[in-house]
Amino acid sequence: MFRVSAALLLLGLGQQLTAQTAPPPRPDRTMPVRIGAPTDSGVSATRARTAPVIDGKDDDGVWREAPVISAFTQWQPTEGKQPRFRTEAKVAYDAANLYVFVRAFDAHPDSIIRLLERRDTFTPSDMIWLFIDSYHDRRTGYEFGVNAAGVKMDLAVSNGGNEDDAWDGVWDVATQIDTLGWTAEFRIPLSQMRYSTDRTHTFGFTIDRDIYRYAERVSWPVFSQSKPDMASQLGTLDGIDDLEAPRRIEALPYAVTKSATQIVNNRFRTQNSVTVGGDLKYRIASNLTLDATVNPDFGQVESDPAVLNLGAYESFFDERRPFFVAGRGLFRFDVNCSAVNCNSEGLYYSRRIGRTPELAGIYGDTVPLQPTTILGAAKLLGRFPGGLTLGVLDATTKRVSSPRDTTYEPGTNFAVVRAKQELRGGNTGFGAMLTAVNRSNDVFSSPYLASSAYVGAVDFRHRFFSNNYEISASFDESRIEGSRTNILATQTNAVHYFQRPDAGLPLDSSKTVLSGDAEEVHIGKVAGQHLMFETSYLRRSEGFEINDLGYLRRADQQSWNTWAGFFDRRERFFYKRFQLNNNWWQYWTADGLPLEAAYNSNSHITLKNDWSVHFGGTVGQLGRTYDDRAARGGPAIRQDMYLAPWLSISGNDRKSIVPYFSLNYFRGSEGRNTSLNLSPEVDYKMLGRFSSALAFSWSHNVTDNQWYGRFTDGANIPHYTFAHLDQTTTSATLRLNYTFAPSVSLQAYTQPFVSKGTYTDVRQLSSTPRADNYVDRYAAYNNSQVTNNPGGFNFKEFQSNIVFRWEYKPGSTFFAVWNEGRQGYDSIQGSNTFRGDVTDLLSLHPTNTFLIKMSYWLNK
Repeated sequence: MFRVSAALLLLGLGQQLTAQTAPPPRPDRTMPVRIGAPTDSGVSATRARTAPVIDGKDDDGVWREAPVISAFTQWQPTEGKQPRFRTEAKVAYDAANLYVFVRAFDAHPDSIIRLLERRDTFTPSDMIWLFIDSYHDRRTGYEFGVNAAGVKMDLAVSNGGNEDDAWDGVWDVATQIDTLGWTAEFRIPLSQMRYSTDRTHTFGFTIDRDIYRYAERVSWPVFSQSKPDMASQLGTLDGIDDLEAPRRIEALPYAVTKSATQIVNNRFRTQNSVTVGGDLKYRIASNLTLDATVNPDFGQVESDPAVLNLGAYESFFDERRPFFVAGRGLFRFDVNCSAVNCNSEGLYYSRRIGRTPELAGIYGDTVPLQPTTILGAAKLLGRFPGGLTLGVLDATTKRVSSPRDTTYEPGTNFAVVRAKQELRGGNTGFGAMLTAVNRSNDVFSSPYLASSAYVGAVDFRHRFFSNNYEISASFDESRIEGSRTNILATQTNAVHYFQRPDAGLPLDSSKTVLSGDAEEVHIGKVAGQHLMFETSYLRRSEGFEINDLGYLRRADQQSWNTWAGFFDRRERFFYKRFQLNNNWWQYWTADGLPLEAAYNSNSHITLKNDWSVHFGGTVGQLGRTYDDRAARGGPAIRQDMYLAPWLSISGNDRKSIVPYFSLNYFRGSEGRNTSLNLSPEVDYKMLGRFSSALAFSWSHNVTDNQWYGRFTDGANIPHYTFAHLDQTTTSATLRLNYTFAPSVSLQAYTQPFVSKGTYTDVRQLSSTPRADNYVDRYAAYNNSQVTNNPGGFNFKEFQSNIVFRWEYKPGSTFFAVWNEGRQGYDSIQGSNTFRGDVTDLLSLHPTNTFLIKMSYWLNK
């Protein structure tokens, strides 16, 4: 999803803007209080004695008195250029609300792009955005946006520009299209934002307009594309005095009736239930809020996409549950993340909370299973005047057991504490984070799950040389405790592989505690008209373990990563924007075994017809490198050079029909390993309220050294086997959206997924896995039970859902949801086409969930 501040981050923005203010005159009890005229970067709000009617018209008394903001300037595509059309805005307030009226002049009102969609869905439309930094700390804030059809979007901002699109404020806006263009009239309750307890307030404030058919952005005050973030560039809104104490409690009780398929005693059955729960927001102080949820239900959340993972590392899935998405920027603490490569690794991965029971497969039950019940969760979020930000999260999940009381998931408590102290107007910062997991283990769960897991970390960030350069660093320490069986299993899993015979790592079967550490240092140029760069050193020790509440692909690694980017943000002969990236990275184990050395270059061009072209490629394994994960705990294997080019093309999304296409190719090991992926997509819009997307993905993967399995002979000698794999993966994704009104929508989603392949030529790792010659790394495996019929796989999955959403009053929502899933697996590829596999898939027993959920927002 592309939004205005996401665009600013992509282009690299940020500069502190100051304001001039005028002393207020004596108030008139019968008329709105008018304070000062706007400057290039500051405005004083007008106090409204009578609240304006939110109808998109400026015929209220306060709008006749409020000063006009008219100094809008283009920042995209050309910074500083005069806008194509005039824009005017006015700002008012009362003790409980902020009001903004924006007039967007347009010489051709019939050409204004306006599309109806569900709330918080980006539409290729003309838009008005308000950016408000209510603390005026130049690091945090809120975004309120509306398109010309009245579709609302809102986001919370942290760390200068990290956006949280799961934040949903309760606010009003009305739009109208008339002969002059279009208007937007906002009412933002001050209770939805955090601000100081002072009598007089100054907010950071900016208004942005997107004239979408011309790809033109104008704002007051003007954004600079060469600065590192957005929040530090906002103008000032002052004269906001004598606000009422915000209401302390917001409650969102809800009731859910659900009919869901479950497996009990290896049989499908339908279970009906009615549950109640609720969310609570309690404002402890104006700058400290407690968010809590009791017995939450996330049935309206879309299912995860299908995936078949044949690699050593765990798959990562995005968080979609609103309670955990909202505010997650504050709890973010990246691990193994640089400007070159970032794989979503971090100390806090909220999908660990309420996951599918971990031990169900071990103790014999089969999927599908409902997620673990979250009994309750709470977040304490605060921002203090001295620049201190505090976040505390705690969640408790219920024990899950079989009908015979075998534990599938023990009762567990999860806790996260994050604190940041910012100095120098947000240009220097210190932080700390602590995560804790404590489980009520028993005889069933203690061999597999740690009884406790703790991680502590500190970080630092400092900008210098006119805030154009930045250095940052972090240090993390982890400690898990469990039974000997559990700690041994942790040492030998894919994250660690202590048992590798050539690694020299201290595998200890008597341990009940495992600890480790991680360090990172980054330095780079974060602002500039044309050139930016970053170089970083990252390290994780062999015992570093955060996966009880975080996400980590592997430990025992260090890396050096360097990125340099060139930006041309001015319109040229055939393009509007151009970016060129160059990347170099090298990986080693903590002891120095080289794992990867690669160079990558990629370019991104926005053409004058608003099509986009992206292309690049990687040349990897330059020099001697080794794969210490391929043999799943066996010796490291020599790697050969690879080449991986790619191409992506995006059509002009202002049109009714928008095509997309991407191609990825890989060739390695002198052509023994190849893959080709093709992904076409077509989006279609009509009537201003219907949108659809049909996307296909097809890939053909040939891997000559695909991991097959570890076998032992009579002498208990391990044999690490590999096979030639020929695999084809095909999926189709269809999305249909119909919006009746900005508050009423119907969405449908369906995706069949089929991945199948055949294994041949099973070999074992030879005694010389580091040989220069590829064929010398493998040897014949004389076990006919394995080699005579290596088999294959045919994995297929179908997911679909339909969601009807009605926001029948601000903050209160009615959902009707139907979800269906089917899954099948065969140990041979089979001869079906994709159509035949989908036909077979649809004949499998479905798992269905139907629910109705109603919530009601209370503000006391």
